[in-house]
Amino acid sequence: MPPTAPRPAGPRRHTAPVALLAVLTLTACGAPPELRQPPPPAATTPAATGAPVRLTPTPAPTTPAAPPVASAPTDLIATRCTDGPTGKQVTRLLHGPDGVLPPAVRVTVRTGPLCAGDWQYTVLEVTGHEELQAVTRGRSTALELVTAGTDVCAVEVRVAAPPGIRTLACDGTPGA
Repeated sequence: MPPTAPRPAGPRRHTAPVALLAVLTLTACGAPPELRQPPPPAATTPAATGAPVRLTPTPAPTTPAAPPVASAPTDLIATRCTDGPTGKQVTRLLHGPDGVLPPAVRVTVRTGPLCAGDWQYTVLEVTGHEELQAVTRGRSTALELVTAGTDVCAVEVRVAAPPGIRTLACDGTPGA
């Protein structure tokens, strides 16, 4: 048997997929069941005994109302501290007995302190050095340094800090 010549490519090869697409598009038309007209109100039909029986339509299912939005707890998002420490108090702590910063180094608070729960996050500009981040906890009268440096996503922060502080210290952009 002699070999057959290859079929020339032409518009005929594309007619099946185009026709299938047209059929699928047309069959998908129509209103979804929940948007269709409800059946007419109650109708009466004779029963087997001859007495009319009143049929009542089944009510359409309703979607439950959305639950009310609850306010976020204070530890989910870090916000500007209203009753927490000030930037000066954080700076004083860093210059303090822990010796994180030498007394002669000039420090300017760039961001914060931002509070979530009883934890704080502060970003400081240190003259002649890289930007410094500090994570503290406690209130103004008993402020405790958790960690300070260019990367403050320490184990204690990852494990014990509220989500708002953890996000800033571990996932956030320094100085944001």
